[in-house]
Amino acid sequence: MLNYLLQDLNSLKNPYKAQTLQRFFKTWPWEYWEWDVFLWITVPELKKIAKKYIDLKFEDIQKLFCSKIHEERYLSLAILKLNFLKAKDLIEREKIINFSFKNLWYINNWDLVDSYIPYVFWEYFFDKDRSIIYKLTISDIIWERRVAILTTFYFLRHWDFQDTLKICEILLCDKHDLIQKACGWMLREVGKKDEKVLCDFLEKFHKTMSRTMLRYAIERLDIEKKKYYMKK
Repeated sequence: MLNYLLQDLNSLKNPYKAQTLQRFFKTWPWEYWEWDVFLWITVPELKKIAKKYIDLKFEDIQKLFCSKIHEERYLSLAILKLNFLKAKDLIEREKIINFSFKNLWYINNWDLVDSYIPYVFWEYFFDKDRSIIYKLTISDIIWERRVAILTTFYFLRHWDFQDTLKICEILLCDKHDLIQKACGWMLREVGKKDEKVLCDFLEKFHKTMSRTMLRYAIERLDIEKKKYYMKK
């Protein structure tokens, strides 16, 4: 089945347009993921392939996971997510989560993290010990830090803001813009639920957080509040 999947995938590649993605995802020497290879296949096309090969075996998913080709890794996560969402019991879901944890190194670009982590990892942590999230928060690996903050997306949607705010505080001075943007995004989501909670956080930390995080966090506030925080 894997061979057929790869044939379908390669039939859609566009080497010319792939050069654009190489620049967009910072894959040139010394950039944050210098060896990623792109085929230029759109997300809707990848989702169609994922549905077609939803029954792909774990050992074949593992091969996709380890690939240098970005779309193959994206596809492995798309298939896992479909199986996670259709799983009928916790045992099936935990199998997928444990598999993902063992292969966390390969969830290694912002789109891979964002399209997978908020929809899967919450199951492992929502009503369980969340200490692992905080270990990821202080990791030297940028993607593990992004996994940490994105894992809380599900929590805050259910009015559980505590971990989102704590992790944003820990990452307040993180030097990477992808972490600053992710934290600002999650703070903005907090504000959608409870603007006062967001503003209380901003009153404490607006002077120390990066302008990037601040701009993302205040994006949905009214003009006067935006001016107030940006001026301060």
